[in-house]
Amino acid sequence: MQQKVHKLFADIIDVRYPKPACSACDLRDLWCLPIGLKGLEFQQMDSIINRRKRVKRGEYLYRSGDSFRSLYAMRTGFFKTVLNSENGQEHVTGFHMTGELLGLDAICNDSHSCNAIALEDSEICEIPYSALESLCREIPALQHQFHKIMSREISRDHILMVLLSNMHADERLAAFLVNLSQRFEARGYSPVEFHLRMTRGEIGSYLGLKLETVSRTLSKFQDESLITVQNKQLVLNDLARLRQIAGRPNLSGN
Repeated sequence: MQQKVHKLFADIIDVRYPKPACSACDLRDLWCLPIGLKGLEFQQMDSIINRRKRVKRGEYLYRSGDSFRSLYAMRTGFFKTVLNSENGQEHVTGFHMTGELLGLDAICNDSHSCNAIALEDSEICEIPYSALESLCREIPALQHQFHKIMSREISRDHILMVLLSNMHADERLAAFLVNLSQRFEARGYSPVEFHLRMTRGEIGSYLGLKLETVSRTLSKFQDESLITVQNKQLVLNDLARLRQIAGRPNLSGN
């Protein structure tokens, strides 16, 4: 089976980039699909990875309406996913970082329902979905991890619904910052000092707030010494207080 899968995709590997190996990846013990795999299972996972692809800042990984063929594991970088309304307005539906999977939105309809756009120069591994399905049937641990990833996406959707329905602007923005803090910490980065890849307008779109409201609330947090923000560099001076404002102990959605 492994040889058949490898042969099926060998002719479409992009030779410009080296073929990635899950067994040698720094993310294998984080959030990516191969977590929990061992020995030969890693080799089987390696065999279905199409290619490593670089996506420059501002470029689309896929667009709404594109046919669904692959999932994309993020090796480095930062993406936003965006829905376009009938009047052409953009609505940010998520921000995605290293170790996460993109493209899950397309499984149900065989086409992507949103745009995925790089917020910084990024690198992804392309995973053909048909090959992944076959391998999941052979490796229960892989199937289990895939289900956990999908469940995590559902959890994030629930968190967003709470943000948009029950919280005031202060609570929404505090929850957003706490969420980023927890996600950066899980990846070995500082939980209190990081670079915001997204604009204030994009934050507002995601949280259902106007740009002016986001800017005013950030200024309020800074005046209260909760944060220090300079351009896109952010320091969380009082993470405990931000958690209190958010009103939720865990907003990671991971």
